[in-house]
Amino acid sequence: MTQEFGLRNKAFGIDQCGLTTNSSVYYNLTEGALYEQALQRKEATLTAHGALRAITGQHTGRSAADKFTVRDANTEDQIWWDNNKGMSSAAFERLYDDMISHAEGRDLFVQDLVGGADQENALPTRVVTEFAWHSLFIRNLLIRPNREELEDFAAKLTIIDLPSFRADPERHECRSETVIALNVTKGIVLIGGTSYAGEMKKSVFTMLNYLLPGKDVMPMHCSANVGPNGDSAVFFGLSGTGKTTLSADPNRTLIGDDEHGWGEDGIFNFEGGCYAKTIRLSQEAEPEIYGTTTRFGTVLENVVLNDNREPDFDDGSLTENTRCAYPLHFIPNASETGKSGHPLNIIMLTADAFGILPPIAKLTPDQAMYHFLSGYTAKVAGTEKGVTEPEATFSTCFGAPFMPRHPAVYGNLLRKLIAEHGVNCWLVNTGWTGGAYGVGNRMPIKATRALLTAALDGTLNDADYRQDTNFGFQVPVTVEGVETSILDPRSTWDDKDAYDQMATRLVDMFVANFEKFENHVDGTVRDAAPGVRLAAE
Repeated sequence: MTQEFGLRNKAFGIDQCGLTTNSSVYYNLTEGALYEQALQRKEATLTAHGALRAITGQHTGRSAADKFTVRDANTEDQIWWDNNKGMSSAAFERLYDDMISHAEGRDLFVQDLVGGADQENALPTRVVTEFAWHSLFIRNLLIRPNREELEDFAAKLTIIDLPSFRADPERHECRSETVIALNVTKGIVLIGGTSYAGEMKKSVFTMLNYLLPGKDVMPMHCSANVGPNGDSAVFFGLSGTGKTTLSADPNRTLIGDDEHGWGEDGIFNFEGGCYAKTIRLSQEAEPEIYGTTTRFGTVLENVVLNDNREPDFDDGSLTENTRCAYPLHFIPNASETGKSGHPLNIIMLTADAFGILPPIAKLTPDQAMYHFLSGYTAKVAGTEKGVTEPEATFSTCFGAPFMPRHPAVYGNLLRKLIAEHGVNCWLVNTGWTGGAYGVGNRMPIKATRALLTAALDGTLNDADYRQDTNFGFQVPVTVEGVETSILDPRSTWDDKDAYDQMATRLVDMFVANFEKFENHVDGTVRDAAPGVRLAAE
């Protein structure tokens, strides 16, 4: 084996960290070797179709309450501390030293990868894990340098992921035995006490969210695709709004499904793979994603297998957050470069369970910034314990847990880019119509796709519009192939008074949520706030 690909014994150095160990360190192993290691160590199970299935145990999702950022002279005035928990430099050093000691004598797996398809804005990342399947996971999710590029590889970020490590809350200034600690000054992330692989992926995203605004590049929690004429589109949206499904269009090339940057030359994927939800995944509804679950190299996370080792995607007994992680080239129409030009359209997706928002609305740049900072969607009864009626969720920038800087930084940058490039912005409701959840019906996917197609191909540019009486944005009056009544939510409700009351309630929730941003935006954005101007009977 070459030094770049294989096994190193004793005194293995991790750049800028000084990690040494007397045990074996497996460096940049490829899929077959990582399969062998994971199966030999009984970390995972081989499925009937050749994927690798792993169970994460106690943690089946991100541990947001256990994520900390080092508070030092460099970060004191740069981090949005209302949204990010601080850790002292001294506590981080103690945590780092203890994790290095914990690693002594343990076998480790190292991958040298890259976050960001745009070379000027890329983040070379070294990932050290104690699980072979974690090494395969992150190899799938980030961008893989070729052998020539690895010869000159210099990591700007190092992630050390040791699930068997248990933090000491008093000693390490954390909340529990689980910890995710980011030191953006030193370019180090420490992850301990959790086997959930998504923590590694989101740590890279968080670091890019910190670094890129300083280079006038907009980091985005979004999916993106591009049409045959080079017309790219960006899809923002929280979980359950249809971000992955709607961006997976067989007539358009998929750039990526979750994290992108928007810079001087256009948009670029942060990742080299996808981390898709699989709960109730069906071959008929999502054939491309389903197909990846039957391929060698895919990692299935917390998916239940039947006696024949076939995945049962309807079984959520371990968690509703079942996932599959696969390289982007497993999707037939995926982009080979991970890059495209400046977007012509931005779509902000929301699943409005109150049944108030229209299926599509056109936004001004100020309205786009308002709704971007709001990051609205709604939970419905049954999705979480204790939720018995629709419940509004506001996650600023459609990804608050991963935003180290103040939302106004991202909002202002987005508004600037929208104005500079004349981007059309749309708010698309994939939620309910004809009443709130429990009374109305889910927005027909056929109508949503027809409206998106009309927005992306320019048809809606020539449509007639009305001004929404509650939110002030523009709503098309008629769209070919879409039932006219569905474009006017109030007309779909049998009880118009009930609609007006619910509209007032939703507007009030928007206004209350935005109060924390009012001193950080200018008057034109504040004027984009919804105001109730009830329609006449």
